Amino acid sequence: MISKKIILTGSFGVGKTSLFNRFLYSKFDEKYLTTIGVKVDKKVITVNGKELNLLIWDIAGEISQDKVPNSYFLGTSGIVYVFDLTRPITVKNMETDLEHLRKLSPGVTIKIVGNKSDLVTPAQVAEFVETTGIEYDFLTSAKTGETVEEVFTAIGKNLLDKPVSA
Repeated sequence: MISKKIILTGSFGVGKTSLFNRFLYSKFDEKYLTTIGVKVDKKVITVNGKELNLLIWDIAGEISQDKVPNSYFLGTSGIVYVFDLTRPITVKNMETDLEHLRKLSPGVTIKIVGNKSDLVTPAQVAEFVETTGIEYDFLTSAKTGETVEEVFTAIGKNLLDKPVSA
């Protein structure tokens, strides 16, 4: 079975841990508990008839903070960069963060995910996108589970479709 390491990252309070818990355990908790360090777990998914073992790392806070060791990114195959649809400030450092991530993990698959879609209307999303200029891959709700599985399935498909480096 193929195993791939996926990192959940982005600003604090955007719902990384909630996405982690929704994807891995099909649960959601209203309480906010900040992640200290990293939480790691795995889930086997099936993509195009192939089993793929995803090792999901939920890392704390901002990428650029000294609290997040660069070693966390070693061996990463995919990154889910999460921002909060209710807080435009969470995309303020996104370009800098993504540039940093691409340097740490060249060629890695990155999916940009706007979380908390259950708290906004389509008009508010359109306004958010227009105001921030953000481009995203998915809108999710860790609370309702909307599009959460699709994020990880898409990463899995991208990873399986990538040619193996020599």
